[in-house]
Amino acid sequence: MRHIYFISFALAFLVSFVGTFLVARIAVRKKILDVPDNERRLHKHPVPTMGGIAVFVSFFLVTLTIGVLLGYLLNGNLPLKILISIWAGGAILMIGGYLDDKYRLSPRYSVIFPIIAALVMVSSGISAVSIHNPFSGEIILLDQIKAFGLPLASSLVVFAWILVMIFTTKVLDGMDGLTTGVSAIASLVLFGLSLTPQVMQAQTALLAIIFAGALLGFLILNFYPAKIFLGEGGSTLAGFVLAVLAIVSGGKIATAVLVLGIPLMDAFWVLLQRLFSRQNIFKGDRKHLHFRLLDIGFSEPQAVLFLYVLSGIFGVTALFLQSLGKLVLLAILAGIMVVIVGAVFIFYKVRQKSNE
Repeated sequence: MRHIYFISFALAFLVSFVGTFLVARIAVRKKILDVPDNERRLHKHPVPTMGGIAVFVSFFLVTLTIGVLLGYLLNGNLPLKILISIWAGGAILMIGGYLDDKYRLSPRYSVIFPIIAALVMVSSGISAVSIHNPFSGEIILLDQIKAFGLPLASSLVVFAWILVMIFTTKVLDGMDGLTTGVSAIASLVLFGLSLTPQVMQAQTALLAIIFAGALLGFLILNFYPAKIFLGEGGSTLAGFVLAVLAIVSGGKIATAVLVLGIPLMDAFWVLLQRLFSRQNIFKGDRKHLHFRLLDIGFSEPQAVLFLYVLSGIFGVTALFLQSLGKLVLLAILAGIMVVIVGAVFIFYKVRQKSNE
């Protein structure tokens, strides 16, 4: 099976890399470009978007050929209907992403596509079977909480989890290669998690390594200075696939939370700020952590690499921890966020005094 992982990764990487060139040419020809028209845009020249299409096509083709036609995804814990739902949800996000990149949809319309994609996954039967209480060791069986004969609690958890992850990777996409790289790291961590003795799910591992290959193939042209952006479709696809992988790998949502812990906390913090200040929660600004790192002296590549390292360290560490240990690690992540926010606050105060 090991050679299949390598072949799948290499094939996904290659298809995505070649596809990225093709998508970039099409985007330029159709003038689907990200024009630097406000302070959130760090690039100085128009950059083609829709890069997520290359990632999705690579993921779809490799999972179809190696996973389905050759049969490596048809045995084990991954029913075909779930795989088809992943494809369908991804296709829906690609359609929504194209429309948003092309016509700049308002948030009230662009949010429709992630909601539909999440509903497609819920309807496939994917479920978060249980939640583990790290303090008492108690396992809460979500499937036993039903309404009208349906596992209501499980479905709501899955639906909310998918949307939270989609929103997180979407708002993270503010620097060259940031969402792509962090998502690739998360995929590799979930690949490793799926092969641990406690989980041992070869099919989930194969899905994760294929997605990692597709992301890294795209990252070659997406890292600073980016030649192409993920676009709306790609940034939402990353969170969608990672959310599903975390569930089908035995409900290991805590591990995914730790890999994306900083972006998740950042998204939550910015959301609270906007709510309390009565701002539009969907309107972009420079309050996110990656922009704050620029304010305290990081260059764009340094900020991106710093977040790569944090994601990698916490993700790999989470592989060796039990539930309580993961909770402690999450507290450490929160502490790091507080330190960074404090550093930004001190920086602003010092700069304010120097300008007086």
